[in-house]
Amino acid sequence: MKPVIIAVAITGSLPRKADNPAVPILPEEQIRSTAEAFEAGASLVHIHVRNDDETPSSSPERFGIVQAGIQRLCPGMIVQFSTGGRGRDPSQRGSSLYLRPDMASLSTGSVNFPSIVYENQPPLVEQLATQMKEHEVLPEIEIFDLSHLHGARRLADKGLLGEHPHIQFVMGVKNALPAEERLLDLMLGEMRTLFPHATWSACGIGANQSTVMRWALVRGADGIRTGLEDNIRLSKQRLAASNAELVAQAVAEIRLAGRVPATPAEARKTLGLRSA
Repeated sequence: MKPVIIAVAITGSLPRKADNPAVPILPEEQIRSTAEAFEAGASLVHIHVRNDDETPSSSPERFGIVQAGIQRLCPGMIVQFSTGGRGRDPSQRGSSLYLRPDMASLSTGSVNFPSIVYENQPPLVEQLATQMKEHEVLPEIEIFDLSHLHGARRLADKGLLGEHPHIQFVMGVKNALPAEERLLDLMLGEMRTLFPHATWSACGIGANQSTVMRWALVRGADGIRTGLEDNIRLSKQRLAASNAELVAQAVAEIRLAGRVPATPAEARKTLGLRSA
């Protein structure tokens, strides 16, 4: 079977503090953590950046520093910027796309999160999709709800998204898409109707991480996602592991499924990305 792309979401937008002390915040911490995850088998990194006070940032300078460090230490690794909205000014969410990362996340609809509404109004979604197209950045379509697949289809119909998108199902966010196996099958069926040529991956939040990973692997997913953004605890007794340790666990799950982790070159080929 085809190699599996391991994406590592190293930081996220939640504060570090006591519950997740291993989350890398400063650019040098993020670069080091990504390099360790790369050595463990990750071929794609999903990046949020923070200010020195740990609040979410849209700083192109910080994105650029992290991107350059990863390109230096992790040859060929796919760099994906977050354009997510928690704690960021909507007008600034695409401000770093001119740096031409390989990919950027794109949410195509709004959704309830545990304590906020993750707001993605249609004009903003179209603006971000337009910027990604202009800078030749491949969107990763983040699916938190069935309607978001249809939001992606509308972008494609307007020429803002190709017919071979990369789609990621995010399962287990409280108030959003539950982590239930039958729902993954439902979403996959709808995706294959709307985008027959899409590549796809899935991630589970918190305690759902390994479970969703296994569901995706047996269904032939092109990729899976792990990392401290999604899972800051391994158990009630143990605080967060490193990103590298979570990647090592993902590698083990891939091998148990009879598959192998993708190299960066293989990951780029699967996603149709330019060579490093």
